[in-house]
Amino acid sequence: MLEAKVEDYFVEQVEAHGGVQRKLKWIARRGGPDRFVKFLGAPVVLVELKRPSKTPRPEQEREHKRLREVGVDVRVIDTKQAVDNFIRDMTGHL
Repeated sequence: MLEAKVEDYFVEQVEAHGGVQRKLKWIARRGGPDRFVKFLGAPVVLVELKRPSKTPRPEQEREHKRLREVGVDVRVIDTKQAVDNFIRDMTGHL
């Protein structure tokens, strides 16, 4: 499965469950997460989307670590099941 399939499913599910998401573009920064996500009553989450079984590149790992160290919730999602788990975590249902 391609990363685009996971990403399309992610966007569809976030919006279907009342959340908002935006694709991020990091200026003068490499390795930042792909998406900003917000659900009513839940904190902002930054999400890195990957194809199944792929892991973030070293520069992505470094940037995720920097963000987490200052309290940002960064998630890596690589399957449709992981999308479903994320939606359940954010909304309490799927």
